[in-house]
Amino acid sequence: MESERVEKSVLSPAVKVLAEREAARLLEEVSGLTAVVVATVDGFDIASAMREGDASRVAAMASSISAISGVVSQEAHLGRGKSVTIDTEAGFAIVHAVYRPDIDLVINLIADGNAILGQVAYQATQFAKTLAAA
Repeated sequence: MESERVEKSVLSPAVKVLAEREAARLLEEVSGLTAVVVATVDGFDIASAMREGDASRVAAMASSISAISGVVSQEAHLGRGKSVTIDTEAGFAIVHAVYRPDIDLVINLIADGNAILGQVAYQATQFAKTLAAA
């Protein structure tokens, strides 16, 4: 039983490669994005593409934000959380949940003030759907 749980929590190499490829593509194609990090819900970096910064720190932050979002969603009886947007003076961050049968993930996209929120939110949702279906 314990070995089944351990095996189920390991992300397949193919999904890791897909996550790396998509993170790099988003960073290249979406104007204003400065970081794309895919992490486990417990804060471990799975895949990332960044212009600057530390992917493991971003992964840990995304994990914490996702956990808080989950509690708020549960307490308010709103169902499972999907995403959180943090708006700042110089840009924004979107933390998006990915629900998979084997392991739940969190995507964190960080953007500067040149990014278009709607475009980044749409790309985050599409990325989450791709990872959930992979």
